[in-house]
Amino acid sequence: MGFVRSALIGIMLGALTLGALGWAGVSIWSAISAMSEDDTPERNRREVVTAVNAVTVSLGSEIPVIEAFGTLRSTRTLELRAASAGQIVNVTDPFRDGVRVAGGEMVARIDPAEAEAALATAQADLTEAEADLRDAALGLELAKDDLTVTQEQADLRAQALARQNDLGARGVGSAAAVETAALAAAQARQAVVSRRQALAQAEARLDQAGTARERARIALGEAARLLQDTSVIAPFDGVLSDVAVVRGGLVARNDLLARLVDPAALEVAFRLSTAQFARLTERGSVPQDAVASVSLDLGGSELVSTTDRLRESPVVGEGESGRALFARLRDVTGFRPGDIVTVRLAEPPLPGVARLPSSAVGAQGEVLVIGPEDRLEEARVQIVRRQGNSVLVRAPALEEAQIVADRNPSLGAGLKVRIIDRAPQSNARTGADAVRGQMIDLNPERRAALMALVRADANLPEQERDRMLSILANTAVPAGIIDQIEQRRGG
Repeated sequence: MGFVRSALIGIMLGALTLGALGWAGVSIWSAISAMSEDDTPERNRREVVTAVNAVTVSLGSEIPVIEAFGTLRSTRTLELRAASAGQIVNVTDPFRDGVRVAGGEMVARIDPAEAEAALATAQADLTEAEADLRDAALGLELAKDDLTVTQEQADLRAQALARQNDLGARGVGSAAAVETAALAAAQARQAVVSRRQALAQAEARLDQAGTARERARIALGEAARLLQDTSVIAPFDGVLSDVAVVRGGLVARNDLLARLVDPAALEVAFRLSTAQFARLTERGSVPQDAVASVSLDLGGSELVSTTDRLRESPVVGEGESGRALFARLRDVTGFRPGDIVTVRLAEPPLPGVARLPSSAVGAQGEVLVIGPEDRLEEARVQIVRRQGNSVLVRAPALEEAQIVADRNPSLGAGLKVRIIDRAPQSNARTGADAVRGQMIDLNPERRAALMALVRADANLPEQERDRMLSILANTAVPAGIIDQIEQRRGG
């Protein structure tokens, strides 16, 4: 039994082995048959081709644009303060923030009763001083007349003395008569001296009376000024802000009543780095005729204006860096002091550069050039400026070459690509940013077309429509305004 069992197990193992060998042979035969049936070109694996966007390197002259953030401020802001203490008895109606007042208009009045009383007292003092002056002048005239009469008497006494001396010399007169005449002549001379002293005192009194009158006049002018100081007058047209008092309130001298702001006299203050300022300046100073563009983001649109009279700060403040610049706004419609705006300044043109998308250039200037047979080649360019979503580069060896517009980690040298779209020139894509600081002279046809678009826009607020129409009426129009109008109408 044991022999039979062992024989059966051997037969089963042999059958299984033969079956496995037969299955393997069938598999090998099937594979060989499939390979022999395939065509020869299809046996080679097809190379992967990547689709890319491309841009052509075009060298030319480009105008870089410096962008900075600035703050608007009024060049005419005045603190209205109380020049005297007292109670507020009258204010302009209404006396609140945002109220517009005209130049020369009385904004507030402090109780003038005390000042009026002081003025009346000063006027009375001046009248009294003028009376004293007239009295002193009359006294001087009388003193002069008195001196004249006394001098005449002295002369007569001198003549009498001379006559008595002559009679005595001839032996006719007596010594007593001569002594009496001499004593009378001496008394007359003493009277002349007394009258001269009285004349000097009268002249001094006249001078003192004149000085007193001048002091009274000064006191009267001071009293009139104090009375005038009870009225707070707006020196120019403006809008009230930070109003701090009401009618009936008490104020002390130099208390702040309100601030008067001229919203039509706006300038922008902004700061550039030292490198940006150096690129902007000519012969060490900023050009006075440089035109900057100022834009205020409103969410769906922008307020745009231009500037003139560009100025630079002569010093760098403590703890600050770079250079502070200031420029006056030409059109202030819609802008207010304190607005944070974007300032764009055009640099001098750069010759021999190309504008490329920033996505086409690596951090160290690497680009992927589409070479022969549409294979990528690695190359480097010199980065001159970074301008928002574009880069200005120098690459004379790559002029008119095509490069990949959007680099990504899956692309590299030697890879075969297929161009699916030629990206527009970078200056076309970023042209709106580049021309914000430029002014465009419109011909009559285009001006009329833009005005018609503005008038036909039913969603445009009336104030904004008037602002745009007033800007379009000018000879030169900011390019940002034109771009804004055309974008709103799909232009």
